[in-house]
Amino acid sequence: MTTRTFRIMVRGVFDGLSDEQRAELLARAAEHDVLRASFTAEGHLSYDLAARSAFTFRFADTGEAEEDILAATERAEERARAWLDQRGYGYRNLRTQAEDLSQAPLGKRQRRAAAQRGA
Repeated sequence: MTTRTFRIMVRGVFDGLSDEQRAELLARAAEHDVLRASFTAEGHLSYDLAARSAFTFRFADTGEAEEDILAATERAEERARAWLDQRGYGYRNLRTQAEDLSQAPLGKRQRRAAAQRGA
């Protein structure tokens, strides 16, 4: 059986942050910049509080079967909530989007390489 790679994004909005919490997030904004965003097993948080109060966690996970994406999605949501709760950050409107990379359409270069291998 092949291992499937999942990319999971948990999005939400910070809610009811205190001045201290906002200052803490702003002080650490460079390490959470969207330009540094990546999918990791631990999860990577990105936000831009100067623009808006939205945030995105990006998680990478794996599974053996197509249905494993459901468990991976639940784990990602739990990790995101735990991170926010541990710091006392209020949040709302959590929504999650998951993608099984084995099901993702091939890009132009990948299609060309596959065609060359098959020829």
